[in-house]
Amino acid sequence: MTPEEIAKLPYRRNVGVMLVNAEGHAFVGQRLDSEVAAWQMPQGGIDKGETPREAALRELEEETGVSPDLVTVEAETDGWVAYDLPHDIVPRIWKGRYRGQEQKWFLFRFHGADSQINIEVDHQEFSEWRWLPCDQLVANIVPFKREVYETVLAAFADNL
Repeated sequence: MTPEEIAKLPYRRNVGVMLVNAEGHAFVGQRLDSEVAAWQMPQGGIDKGETPREAALRELEEETGVSPDLVTVEAETDGWVAYDLPHDIVPRIWKGRYRGQEQKWFLFRFHGADSQINIEVDHQEFSEWRWLPCDQLVANIVPFKREVYETVLAAFADNL
Protein backbone atom coordinates (compact mmCIF):
# COMPACT_ATOMS: atom_id res chain seq x y z
CA MET A 1 0.00 0.00 0.00
CA THR A 2 1.21 3.49 -0.77
CA PRO A 3 1.33 6.22 1.88
CA GLU A 4 -1.46 8.00 0.00
CA GLU A 5 -3.69 4.89 0.12
CA ILE A 6 -3.00 4.44 3.83
CA ALA A 7 -3.81 8.10 4.56
CA LYS A 8 -7.32 7.55 3.14
CA LEU A 9 -8.08 4.66 5.51
CA PRO A 10 -10.21 5.21 8.62
CA TYR A 11 -9.19 4.63 12.23
CA ARG A 12 -10.40 1.58 14.14
CA ARG A 13 -12.34 2.47 17.31
CA ASN A 14 -10.77 0.92 20.37
CA VAL A 15 -10.42 1.26 24.14
CA GLY A 16 -7.32 1.37 26.30
CA VAL A 17 -6.93 0.65 30.01
CA MET A 18 -4.42 2.18 32.37
CA LEU A 19 -4.57 -0.16 35.35
CA VAL A 20 -2.71 1.23 38.36
CA ASN A 21 -1.96 -0.40 41.69
CA ALA A 22 -1.91 1.15 45.18
CA GLU A 23 1.62 2.47 44.56
CA GLY A 24 0.47 4.22 41.39
CA HIS A 25 2.43 1.92 39.09
CA ALA A 26 0.88 0.92 35.76
CA PHE A 27 0.28 -2.61 34.50
CA VAL A 28 2.14 -3.36 31.26
CA GLY A 29 2.36 -6.58 29.31
CA GLN A 30 4.96 -7.75 26.81
CA ARG A 31 3.17 -8.60 23.57
CA LEU A 32 3.28 -12.32 22.89
CA ASP A 33 3.49 -11.75 19.11
CA SER A 34 6.64 -9.62 19.29
CA GLU A 35 10.27 -10.70 19.52
CA VAL A 36 11.39 -7.19 20.46
CA ALA A 37 10.40 -5.21 23.54
CA ALA A 38 6.77 -4.30 22.88
CA TRP A 39 5.22 -3.45 26.22
CA GLN A 40 1.74 -2.02 26.30
CA MET A 41 -1.26 -1.48 28.52
CA PRO A 42 -4.40 -3.54 27.86
CA GLN A 43 -6.47 -2.44 24.88
CA GLY A 44 -8.99 -3.84 22.46
CA GLY A 45 -11.96 -3.37 20.20
CA ILE A 46 -15.47 -2.33 21.04
CA ASP A 47 -18.13 -4.94 20.31
CA LYS A 48 -21.44 -4.01 18.66
CA GLY A 49 -23.87 -2.62 21.22
CA GLU A 50 -21.15 -2.13 23.82
CA THR A 51 -20.24 1.19 25.43
CA PRO A 52 -16.55 2.11 25.58
CA ARG A 53 -16.55 1.63 29.39
CA GLU A 54 -18.10 -1.84 29.06
CA ALA A 55 -15.51 -2.70 26.40
CA ALA A 56 -12.68 -1.51 28.65
CA LEU A 57 -13.85 -3.67 31.57
CA ARG A 58 -14.31 -6.67 29.26
CA GLU A 59 -10.92 -6.23 27.59
CA LEU A 60 -9.20 -5.89 30.96
CA GLU A 61 -10.68 -9.17 32.14
CA GLU A 62 -9.99 -10.95 28.84
CA GLU A 63 -6.32 -9.90 28.78
CA THR A 64 -5.42 -9.95 32.49
CA GLY A 65 -8.06 -12.01 34.30
CA VAL A 66 -8.86 -8.92 36.42
CA SER A 67 -12.62 -8.85 36.96
CA PRO A 68 -14.62 -5.61 37.27
CA ASP A 69 -15.14 -6.10 41.02
CA LEU A 70 -11.37 -5.68 41.53
CA VAL A 71 -11.19 -2.18 40.03
CA THR A 72 -12.57 1.30 40.46
CA VAL A 73 -13.07 3.48 37.39
CA GLU A 74 -11.28 6.72 38.26
CA ALA A 75 -11.16 8.64 34.97
CA GLU A 76 -11.53 8.51 31.21
CA THR A 77 -10.17 10.65 28.40
CA ASP A 78 -12.51 13.40 27.23
CA GLY A 79 -12.16 12.41 23.61
CA TRP A 80 -10.50 9.84 21.40
CA VAL A 81 -6.72 9.57 21.06
CA ALA A 82 -5.53 8.46 17.62
CA TYR A 83 -2.33 6.89 16.41
CA ASP A 84 -1.11 5.70 13.01
CA LEU A 85 0.50 2.32 12.51
CA PRO A 86 3.87 2.20 10.77
CA HIS A 87 3.17 1.92 7.02
CA ASP A 88 4.80 -1.51 6.67
CA ILE A 89 2.40 -2.98 9.26
CA VAL A 90 -0.88 -1.58 7.85
CA PRO A 91 -1.42 -4.26 5.15
CA ARG A 92 -0.88 -7.08 7.69
CA ILE A 93 -3.14 -5.91 10.52
CA TRP A 94 -6.94 -5.88 10.32
CA LYS A 95 -6.67 -6.93 6.66
CA GLY A 96 -5.39 -3.49 5.69
CA ARG A 97 -8.72 -1.79 6.47
CA TYR A 98 -7.41 0.76 9.03
CA ARG A 99 -4.54 3.22 9.19
CA GLY A 100 -4.39 2.97 12.97
CA GLN A 101 -6.65 3.29 15.96
CA GLU A 102 -8.50 5.96 17.86
CA GLN A 103 -8.86 5.03 21.47
CA LYS A 104 -10.95 6.01 24.46
CA TRP A 105 -8.76 5.49 27.54
CA PHE A 106 -9.84 4.59 31.06
CA LEU A 107 -7.95 4.80 34.34
CA PHE A 108 -8.78 1.87 36.63
CA ARG A 109 -7.47 1.52 40.19
CA PHE A 110 -6.64 -2.12 41.02
CA HIS A 111 -7.76 -3.26 44.49
CA GLY A 112 -6.79 -6.91 44.19
CA ALA A 113 -3.64 -8.91 44.80
CA ASP A 114 -1.02 -9.61 42.16
CA SER A 115 -2.00 -13.28 42.38
CA GLN A 116 -5.39 -12.31 40.88
CA ILE A 117 -3.74 -11.22 37.64
CA ASN A 118 -3.65 -14.01 35.09
CA ILE A 119 -2.31 -13.38 31.58
CA GLU A 120 -2.60 -17.06 30.63
CA VAL A 121 -6.13 -16.62 29.30
CA ASP A 122 -8.01 -18.10 26.31
CA HIS A 123 -6.70 -15.56 23.79
CA GLN A 124 -3.39 -14.75 25.45
CA GLU A 125 -1.79 -11.50 24.31
CA PHE A 126 1.06 -11.10 26.79
CA SER A 127 4.07 -13.32 27.49
CA GLU A 128 4.86 -11.54 30.77
CA TRP A 129 3.68 -8.57 32.79
CA ARG A 130 4.94 -6.10 35.40
CA TRP A 131 4.04 -2.99 37.35
CA LEU A 132 5.92 -0.03 35.90
CA PRO A 133 6.35 3.40 37.52
CA CYS A 134 4.49 5.94 35.40
CA ASP A 135 7.63 7.98 34.77
CA GLN A 136 9.11 4.92 33.00
CA LEU A 137 6.03 4.09 30.97
CA VAL A 138 6.60 6.05 27.75
CA ALA A 139 10.23 4.94 27.36
CA ASN A 140 9.18 1.26 27.49
CA ILE A 141 6.35 1.43 24.95
CA VAL A 142 6.73 0.73 21.23
CA PRO A 143 7.78 4.01 19.56
CA PHE A 144 4.67 4.51 17.41
CA LYS A 145 2.43 4.50 20.52
CA ARG A 146 4.54 6.79 22.71
CA GLU A 147 2.63 9.97 21.86
CA VAL A 148 -0.63 8.24 22.85
CA TYR A 149 0.86 7.24 26.19
CA GLU A 150 2.09 10.80 26.81
CA THR A 151 -1.44 12.07 26.12
CA VAL A 152 -2.97 9.46 28.45
CA LEU A 153 -0.52 10.27 31.26
CA ALA A 154 -1.30 13.98 30.92
CA ALA A 155 -5.06 13.30 30.92
CA PHE A 156 -4.85 11.21 34.08
CA ALA A 157 -2.13 13.20 35.89
CA ASP A 158 -4.49 14.48 38.61
CA ASN A 159 -5.51 10.90 39.48
CA LEU A 160 -2.07 9.29 39.49
